[in-house]
Amino acid sequence: MLEIHNLSKKYSNGVQALDNVSLEIGKGMFGLLGPNGAGKSSLMRTIATLQDADAGNITFNNIDISKSPRELRLQLGYLPQEFGVYPKFSAFDLLDHMATLKGISDKKQRHEQINALLHQTNLFDARRRAVANFSGGMKQRFGIAQALLGDPKLIIVDEPTAGLDPEERNRFHNLLSEISENIIVLLSTHIVSDVEDLCTRMAILSGGKIRECGHPTELINRLTGRVWMKAIGKAEIEPFERDYQVLSRQLHLGKIQARILSEVCPEDGFKCVTPTLEDVYFNTLQQG
Repeated sequence: MLEIHNLSKKYSNGVQALDNVSLEIGKGMFGLLGPNGAGKSSLMRTIATLQDADAGNITFNNIDISKSPRELRLQLGYLPQEFGVYPKFSAFDLLDHMATLKGISDKKQRHEQINALLHQTNLFDARRRAVANFSGGMKQRFGIAQALLGDPKLIIVDEPTAGLDPEERNRFHNLLSEISENIIVLLSTHIVSDVEDLCTRMAILSGGKIRECGHPTELINRLTGRVWMKAIGKAEIEPFERDYQVLSRQLHLGKIQARILSEVCPEDGFKCVTPTLEDVYFNTLQQG
């Protein structure tokens, strides 16, 4: 169990990155959803012991990570939003180097684990290629391979599917789903569908605060009967947005499909529609 209690962090430039954040996260995949600048990466870095909080504390399986950061690091796999690689190292050699740094000293055991991870991430055939020449999706899969070294109990992945094509994104989703069956995987993203597809529990973070938390289906069900849609002309959008709480709008066949939140049918032409996690997300951000 990962427990975060009243965590706050303010940077020297005056930005309040985290503001009294509290979460309890159990085994499985937990989605942390929020826009760019919400504080997601600050929270990930604090959990990963890369920076200290100003207030509050984090425990993992009853380990206070501020007092015993090494104990947490021995059980942690971390895939940051961006990670660098040595330009001439092959995937195998780089994993071998990282495994040695993680304390896997037995060469046979180390190589067996590396080969197993290369198979799991579908990179075995590319194991002798330089990681610097990998595609974006291959680099992300390599990032998961290095994060899984040492059999971690907690894995943090920060914006893992940004920039991936649909095929690589699906492959990456399947990999994350597989590894989250027996450990905690904390997925930080601004892509709503990533959370909807993968996570059994989630939180929405905005302005350094937790704005909403729960099971995606439960959060969606709260909006049942309250989301309405209507096609409107482009010239109507400004007065329309003054009159209604617009959750989202999408251009379709020359008209804007506007989704609004209302307890009752606002006027003729509106159709009550099934809510989505995206509706929950936009409504939560507007309330914050």
